[in-house]
Amino acid sequence: MVEAVMINWIYVILLFILGFITYYRKSLDLFGSAVMIIMGIVIIFSAGANWLLLIVLFLVMSLVATKFSKKYKMSLGEFEGRRTSKNVISNGVVACFMAAFGGYFSPFVGGFIGAIATATADTLASEIGVLDPHPRLITTLQKVDPGTNGAVSVLGTTVGIIGAAIIGIASYFLGIMPNPLMAIVVSIISGTVGCFMDSILGAVFENHGFLTNEHVNLMATIVGALVGILLL
Repeated sequence: MVEAVMINWIYVILLFILGFITYYRKSLDLFGSAVMIIMGIVIIFSAGANWLLLIVLFLVMSLVATKFSKKYKMSLGEFEGRRTSKNVISNGVVACFMAAFGGYFSPFVGGFIGAIATATADTLASEIGVLDPHPRLITTLQKVDPGTNGAVSVLGTTVGIIGAAIIGIASYFLGIMPNPLMAIVVSIISGTVGCFMDSILGAVFENHGFLTNEHVNLMATIVGALVGILLL
């Protein structure tokens, strides 16, 4: 028991180091890094460090995707740059909640994976999909400019599904979900549904100023988590 607590505290120290790195590298602002650390501590002591590692995987993939083709994105005016606490909360609070109570209600394991898969699929689809010159609005299939809220593309959708699948595979190897096939099925379906929900909300509400990007991300991860719960 004492050894397990010590190991958890080692992960907390590593979490603080990760928070410093993300702030120093200008990936997150000060409050964003602080919120990430707080949510990480909650997950470590409620669900375990292996659950936290799944979120770290999402963070790494999202940061790599954001930096990918930075100059081209800047030329389009679509480079997001440093993210804030609002981004961290909107993408991670649902997963944090699912992890905190996953030990008491087992379907929340599927909700946790669904929320992370959605955040991953949506981030990769947005950051890589913007490189596709021929996106279409999800609600009308009308051709729109890259980066338009609610735009979807073959490239973005493909990368998003791959990202969701990676989350499923990782959840199996991290021991979060013991059945590898179920882990992949839950992550791909919930991640894809959540990602498309993000696009629909963006096209219908964000484009008209009714919702912000953070609202859309939060609602999409809720949908992804609910799908994950139902599948499990």
